[in-house]
Amino acid sequence: MSEKERLAETMEFPPETPQPNIYPLSWVRETTKMQEVWEAAQREYWDPEKLPWDTFDPDQYSWEERESIAYWWTLLSVFDASAPPVFAEAMIKTYEDHEEDPVRRCFFSVTRDEQNHEQMCGLAITKLLDHPDPITYTPKTELGRKLQRNAKWLYFNGGRYWNGYKKAVPKYSLAVLFSSFLMGEIAAATIFHQMAKSCEEEVFQEAFRNIGRDEGRHMAICMALMERDYPGLQEENKSIITKQIRAGYLFLSAVLYEPPMEFWDLPDDFIAVQRQAEETARKAGFGIPATEDKLENWRKAMLNLKGVLDRYDIPFPAIPEVGITGEEILDVDMDEIIPIF
Repeated sequence: MSEKERLAETMEFPPETPQPNIYPLSWVRETTKMQEVWEAAQREYWDPEKLPWDTFDPDQYSWEERESIAYWWTLLSVFDASAPPVFAEAMIKTYEDHEEDPVRRCFFSVTRDEQNHEQMCGLAITKLLDHPDPITYTPKTELGRKLQRNAKWLYFNGGRYWNGYKKAVPKYSLAVLFSSFLMGEIAAATIFHQMAKSCEEEVFQEAFRNIGRDEGRHMAICMALMERDYPGLQEENKSIITKQIRAGYLFLSAVLYEPPMEFWDLPDDFIAVQRQAEETARKAGFGIPATEDKLENWRKAMLNLKGVLDRYDIPFPAIPEVGITGEEILDVDMDEIIPIF
């Protein structure tokens, strides 16, 4: 429409607004479960800066211990620092798609939660390293130097998935977009509750309890979306979901278990260095689950997700790394992966 063209002078009502436009003028509520999750998010909101930081004294730890614990928070932040823009993009999609009101609010709450988680990572890293980021920090120990190299490789790998995600968002429905999300939420909720029990620092205990509760709420959002949308899922979308589950396993394994080296571009000694740091942090009272416990968590999370997908006749991919048989997926393209946490 040119600047001089004034439709209001030629017709009583305006033409139909081209779709998708950015917002509905509608507050329809159809999915009761989404409203319940939103109300829980309001009740359970927490502020990382108000945790009992005055009880935390980084100087009680050696520098190897401080760098090892900070490394774990850095590993987490590779996912949690990307989560706010990932979910902000998804929240915009709920507005463009004119999703019902509680769905839009639930995605807003996830974006807010993930920002909290990112902030928690930043506070912990800053206090442990006495420096506000792990990439420009000058390591104090040889282990710290190796861990910083690990962190730089993780950061490089994580950054490559953003363009793929931006391409995936407009292409897929919410049901497809978040098909691998539930698996991550199930495993994440488990690992954070475990760490809340195992960590000796009060401030970390409380943070992990809060994060684990948030992840449980996100899991409920996924389940409500699946129950609403999967019964009418088109057949062609089922094979996309199967592929995304396999991609989700490969992507999330980096934080919930160990990064598959054929998928993540990492140095040969990456896992050995990470295990050394985890052992150091564990001995210092930072309750990272043992490798075999992480693997078992991961396996259970995938079996739980398989149980959900079986209800809707969606084939589950083979995950031979944890002994789960299923459909062979050999062509995961990292440019099409939907990274999520």
